[in-house]
Amino acid sequence: MTSQPSFKPTYLEMQRRINPFIDRYLAKEQLRDRLEDLPAQFETPHVRAWKPIDWQTISSEQVIGLDLDVFLAILKGAMDTEAPIRHYTQTSRKYLEQLHPNMARFVGGTVSDDGALLEPGLWEKEERQHTPALLKIYTHLTGEKAVLNPHQVRAYQPSDNPYQDLYRHGLHRIATEYGATCLYLWLMAHTTGTIQAVLEELLKDEINHMTKFWGFGVWAYPETSLMRVGQILLHTAKGKVRYSRDRSSLLGTLHRMTQVLAWQSWTWTNRATFTYTCARSLHRISQWNTNLTPDYLQTLFGAQQNRNDHSYALRR
Repeated sequence: MTSQPSFKPTYLEMQRRINPFIDRYLAKEQLRDRLEDLPAQFETPHVRAWKPIDWQTISSEQVIGLDLDVFLAILKGAMDTEAPIRHYTQTSRKYLEQLHPNMARFVGGTVSDDGALLEPGLWEKEERQHTPALLKIYTHLTGEKAVLNPHQVRAYQPSDNPYQDLYRHGLHRIATEYGATCLYLWLMAHTTGTIQAVLEELLKDEINHMTKFWGFGVWAYPETSLMRVGQILLHTAKGKVRYSRDRSSLLGTLHRMTQVLAWQSWTWTNRATFTYTCARSLHRISQWNTNLTPDYLQTLFGAQQNRNDHSYALRR
């Protein structure tokens, strides 16, 4: 664990705390290993084991550079966002099952002919540990159990173009995993001791899933481009900068995050360092992304099927 700085660290002090975490957890070698693990998880899925946590040693002194009330509000917002994991996984499964059955099982498990869940997917098994862990931190710091108000998940909305549907949904899924990655990186820099150890486990899960979704998406949609991503964002937002829970609006997701994470209560240093974390994290991920060549991805996931269908879907 890093040493605890002054009670109110400056922007530069926080930057010096954030950088080593980004360098360590978003190293290209780490991201490569997480993506290359995905084919093995298709065959023999297994949950990543957490390190032992000494929950009784949690204390408010382990929160630094954040007002405790703000930290608790962020925990509450994160819990509300993490809580409906079953809804997230089953929605994603529906978008995937016709096109990529292996990935559908990874995120949503196996279901019976009538749609009943027989076994959760690996994504759910790992992510469903997050809300209880955050709840334990909250309870140890306040002596109270948080009352959850789970986020209402966007409904599955298929059209006559499943490739386009999956592309839009996949963009949103990657964006939410990236947002969670940045949040937990940033929170690790604002904590020490046991709280930081818990956040590290959450961070490892988010990076693992983000990397797998990102790399698989580049393989599934090799014809994609930044221009096309921009078109999707504009289309899903219906030309308006507002949030609608029934659409996969990435702009809406960003807006909702600022609400549930009590952004209005953050200091300018908090906001600046979080923005820095997001920008530098995206830069590191973009560097890794340059290695995701078609030949490399085919060694992991095989030759792409229905390439003409993919290309047509993305041009529509």
